[in-house]
Amino acid sequence: MSRRHLFYARPLLATAAAVAVLAGTAAAAPAQPRPDRAASAAPATALDDTYYQDALGKTGTELKGALHTIISDQTKLSYSQVWDALKNTDEDPANSSNVILLYTGRSQSKSENGGNADQWNREHVWAKSHGDFGTATGPGTDIHHLRPEDVSVNSTRGNKDFDNGGSQLAEAPGNYTDSDSFEPRDAVKGDVARMILYMAVRYEGDDSFADLEPNDRVGNGSAPNIGKLSVLKQWSQEDPPDTFEERRNDVIFDRYQHNRNPFIDHPEWVEAIW
Repeated sequence: MSRRHLFYARPLLATAAAVAVLAGTAAAAPAQPRPDRAASAAPATALDDTYYQDALGKTGTELKGALHTIISDQTKLSYSQVWDALKNTDEDPANSSNVILLYTGRSQSKSENGGNADQWNREHVWAKSHGDFGTATGPGTDIHHLRPEDVSVNSTRGNKDFDNGGSQLAEAPGNYTDSDSFEPRDAVKGDVARMILYMAVRYEGDDSFADLEPNDRVGNGSAPNIGKLSVLKQWSQEDPPDTFEERRNDVIFDRYQHNRNPFIDHPEWVEAIW
């Protein structure tokens, strides 16, 4: 195991170390400021009395089923509407004219979206070919797993599963890739994990789309699976939700889809289900 991955081989970090990780991005990526949680957002305890009340006290498949029912009540966006939504959900707290790109950590003008080199486009964190849902309204437009990203970095990630290892990306230091997997920068490892696990709970095959499930392998191809689950669980534990991720969840809930990613509000539910 490389020295670079010793961090993620250890048990849950001590509080001070965790704070140090959340304070910045990977070594070669510029740190981006994080906003305070929206003043109007309800804390998780208040949500427990309302939004999550039917999930409390449950574990395993019972908890997964209860959360599926809760978060399936959502407003769906078209793929074109995703552009404007991401300009709000991923707004740079230090510059309201910009968004923060997921993997690079770069702050970039909201207007520089498109398909050309050095512009940003819409990254499907759960790769759309894993389950063959494309950009169809539903999983293909669910902004809980859609994030702004540099066009070429998005292409490099492609439809690869998530795992530790590979060669560092020159264009996005702190991110690594090989032939069948992608490792995001340390500051968003937990974000990626919780987006994947949200998708696995939200899309259970009881609509016109495939049953999306994480597994513990890479190279899943077009199967409705993404791995590695063991690595994603570790990432979620060692990179807990920060204020940027919490605000994003609130904006999606308040302004767009009106559903939440439960693993941001209750990170402990990852272990309770998987």
